[in-house]
Amino acid sequence: MILWWIGDIVLLVVVLPVVAALLYGVLAAARSIVPSVRQITGTAAAASKDLDATALLLTTQDQVTQTVAGVANYGGSLDVILDDA
Repeated sequence: MILWWIGDIVLLVVVLPVVAALLYGVLAAARSIVPSVRQITGTAAAASKDLDATALLLTTQDQVTQTVAGVANYGGSLDVILDDA
């Protein structure tokens, strides 16, 4: 019977505070997640806005192709003019 009392006292004095401290640490870590998630959400939204302009790369590629073709035509015309001179 006395061992039960000793066990109860050890439980209350040693084990219960350790469990409470561990639970407090878990609670603090869980609460720190929310601001991190909000910060990541803001960063991800800003990054996705940066990617909105990637559709314009196809237009830019077409314009570069047309410009290169125009410069090549100009170079060919220049060869004809210089040969005649």
